[in-house]
Amino acid sequence: MQGRHDDARTLFERVLGLRNDVGLLAEQYDIRARRQCSNFPQTLSHVALINTAIMLG
Repeated sequence: MQGRHDDARTLFERVLGLRNDVGLLAEQYDIRARRQCSNFPQTLSHVALINTAIMLG
């Protein structure tokens, strides 16, 4: 929405790389331990992922 399409796509691809082996996301991500944590799978994370994909589309 800020016109930074390349930055948005790069960050989106990075988030996609955080998914587990079946493509799911947890509610939180521990950057030090490099793992997903908290509620799993998390609906709100997936809704945000889908909304972002639509906006980038």
